[in-house]
Amino acid sequence: IHQPAPEYVEQSTEAQILVTGIKVVDLLAPYARGGKIGLFGGAGVGKTVLIKELINNVAKAHGGYSVFAGVGERTREGNDLYHELIESGVNKAGGGEGSKAALVYGQMNEPPGARARVALTGLTVA
Repeated sequence: IHQPAPEYVEQSTEAQILVTGIKVVDLLAPYARGGKIGLFGGAGVGKTVLIKELINNVAKAHGGYSVFAGVGERTREGNDLYHELIESGVNKAGGGEGSKAALVYGQMNEPPGARARVALTGLTVA
């Protein structure tokens, strides 16, 4: 999971806006297509709900793939997200072929070193 960052010559210089389907995000804080997005905030403010909606819209509207790295997530929320993605058709049960999202978790009860590696693992998967 410890890798150097991609070289600048390997990255696209063309800037495009990712249409998320969430009007307030598209208007006030548009995301760059192919970029990385991080949401930081306190417990219970809706970060996972917003990311779930982004994953759903990216998979269905654009046919793209998403990586969710849940650093310090509650076990229940991780399980709920997994099952909601299956119910919405974004992922297949068991993570089989045809799934559009990869989920990487470091639960709240894990030691800090394990939780820190979740972010690196998520970047490696992406």
